[in-house]
Amino acid sequence: MAFSQSVSSLGTIIPHDPIAQAIEQSQSQHQRKRSLPTDVVVALLIGMSFWATDSIVDVFKNLMAGLNGTWIRQLVRLKTPTSSSISEARQRVGPAVMTRLFELVARPMATVKTKEAFLGGLRLMAIDGTVFDVPDTETNSRVFGYPGTRKGTKAAFPKARLVLLVELGTHLITDALISPYRIGERVRARKLLRGVGPGMLVMWDRGLHSFRMVLEALKQKCHILGRVPANVKFEVVKILPDGSYLSWIAPDRKSKKKGATRKPVRVIEYVIEENGVEQVYRLITDLVDVDLFPALLLAQEYHWRWEAENTLDEMKTHLNGRKTLIRSNNPREVIQEIYGWLLAHYCIRCLMFKAAEKAEISPLRLGFTGTLRIMRRAVPLFQQAVPEEINLFMSWLIAEILDNQIPAREGRINPRVVKKSRSKFNAAKPYHRKQGTKLQQLTFKTVKVA
Repeated sequence: MAFSQSVSSLGTIIPHDPIAQAIEQSQSQHQRKRSLPTDVVVALLIGMSFWATDSIVDVFKNLMAGLNGTWIRQLVRLKTPTSSSISEARQRVGPAVMTRLFELVARPMATVKTKEAFLGGLRLMAIDGTVFDVPDTETNSRVFGYPGTRKGTKAAFPKARLVLLVELGTHLITDALISPYRIGERVRARKLLRGVGPGMLVMWDRGLHSFRMVLEALKQKCHILGRVPANVKFEVVKILPDGSYLSWIAPDRKSKKKGATRKPVRVIEYVIEENGVEQVYRLITDLVDVDLFPALLLAQEYHWRWEAENTLDEMKTHLNGRKTLIRSNNPREVIQEIYGWLLAHYCIRCLMFKAAEKAEISPLRLGFTGTLRIMRRAVPLFQQAVPEEINLFMSWLIAEILDNQIPAREGRINPRVVKKSRSKFNAAKPYHRKQGTKLQQLTFKTVKVA
């Protein structure tokens, strides 16, 4: 029972060859015949995100649903492994195979014909990050750590940090790094620049701004467009015809000791009115051609960086949707699960890109949640198809996804607020663990009626 059998509808996205290569390179091969071989565990880890609210045993049953029909006719009943057996298989396989598989398959896919994916021939990319809770176990807390709280209190859950490189026109995550909470986004974002190169325009928010970020991005031969915090000041060297001006960015103390010198940049300042209040935005870029890249165009395009935020929303809210997004109790399995989560999102977005490419529309005009539901229904259907029918079933799948078009997004701004009622119960503390009261043993007496 191989990966191609258990998740046949994903075979065109993650073929068997990269999986076999990832298993070999990570030395995760099973040494003897097992009921849960490595490639099935890989399928299970990806499937955990398709059915995020189901138990791990139910995820396995969902993955095998289409194959059961064939086996029942042969008077064969698949023995479902227990949750402990699946946990042992995950521990045996380890996280390296999932990390390597993501590195092998994740890449930008937009072409010059893809709508809203390029600007002046440059591929639009963005770097962003997020944090999320992991189960509150001793090993997770030791590796990932808790966020800071006021004196005398402690955070409810340890947190992991995830920094992503996103292709904005397709929402494909092309690179990712996981780290403990204590390691900041800036540090990981600079390392994530390994995934960019010539022909790309990389955007980031003001929280990631630094001299080293600019320097290392330019070393990768890509172009940059980033927002700058209000405390950073620029000298006006030359005013350009479109109102932007040339300036330079000075090295920080550590970079200066290593011999770094200031770098020329172009600064774009503009005002956006939000609820009657004018807010000044400042961007820096290395694109100095005002004819090809006027200030107004770059200011408008910068706000496409929010597509990276929408990608995070797809992952955390629509694909996963669990209250605690990660279910694994040990750090190795946490990393393993996160990369399965990333691969599941990549599979869905790849199929959406293929469908949009066929219809010549933007991939962002297709609904993510609707496509996820279609994928869940498609898995058993593809398992029942013979090899000669796969192309026919793929055509059906593409047509189903294209029926899931959504209206063009309205230009609006929503406040970042949440309407959440407080619980009537006190907050759970570490000392509350295993402090339950034993059930009282009841005694009964027979009453004799006179």
